[in-house]
Amino acid sequence: MKNARMTICFMAAFLLTVGAVEAAVIEIETVPVGNAGNGPDTRYVTPGPGAVAYTYNIGKYEVTAGQYTAFLNAVAKTDTYGLYNPNMDTAVNSSGCNIKRNAGSSGSYSYSVASDWANRPVNFVSWGDSARFANWLHNGQPIIEGGGIPTGAQHANTTEDGAYYLNGAMSLEELMAVDRKSNAKWVIPSEDEWYKAAYYKGNLSTDVGYWDHATQSYNFPSLVLGYPTDPGNNATFHYYSDFTIGSPYWRTEVGAHENSESFYGTFDQAGNIAEWTEAKGGTTFRWLLGGSYLDTLIHAGDAGGDSPVRESEFTGIRVAEIPEPTSLLILVLGGLLIRKRK
Repeated sequence: MKNARMTICFMAAFLLTVGAVEAAVIEIETVPVGNAGNGPDTRYVTPGPGAVAYTYNIGKYEVTAGQYTAFLNAVAKTDTYGLYNPNMDTAVNSSGCNIKRNAGSSGSYSYSVASDWANRPVNFVSWGDSARFANWLHNGQPIIEGGGIPTGAQHANTTEDGAYYLNGAMSLEELMAVDRKSNAKWVIPSEDEWYKAAYYKGNLSTDVGYWDHATQSYNFPSLVLGYPTDPGNNATFHYYSDFTIGSPYWRTEVGAHENSESFYGTFDQAGNIAEWTEAKGGTTFRWLLGGSYLDTLIHAGDAGGDSPVRESEFTGIRVAEIPEPTSLLILVLGGLLIRKRK
């Protein structure tokens, strides 16, 4: 899109009212990742990640606590598949993202997050939670008739089918068996999609390769939150006893390091929260990329893995948008022809 700004469904972002986020149509701002047909990064492993044959869009920012709260209010009045983790509430766990489940019983749950937390990344989400969030986006954030508020139980038209066929999948074995469907629109990025958006230098004609860090740098970033402006090559992570910011937030607002974006214009792929990918490690875990506020795993050669059922303080989400299947085939064929002519 011309301004690299994709608006899901009808209108802009979640509503902030009296310090809380209510159910509303949310906006996922994305950036286009072009240079289709690029080669992989072979510096650390073979064949190496990062080669993508098509153009796609990826979240400019990590999914925020505000956006996830809107999702919960839409589909988790009865939280059938455990999309809410009580550890999100900082009154329960000081590392949470401060999403609160308000008083009520199953069938009437509602959720809120204070405005000073709403633009920080959500955490305590599993791979399964992330796939259900992607399904909800894929399905257009369903709107009830006449009400104008996106809502619905956790079923095939909201969270259980769409980009991923989950159908109640909750166990390790069930979630490890889930793959992206061919008609997927909004997805958890593949390892290649995530890696290219973070590290590729973006010159297909010479295939000049990849940066070491998602801040367009070979040099290790600073963990300082620049003031009054970010000088560049900064990220939110933990180094020895130092954190970018401490209690109570721990994580910076998304995009706070405003001059430390990747070549394609993504923010915080060098830290803040580790992000799920679709990539599988054998039969027991999915790969996480990007490091977090709790570690220094922010180099292109670093990766971590975790069980797709685990919800932890350092794991969050970034989503990607994939072209329609017909357009994708054209892009793939075009990329192959270009590379053959070379």
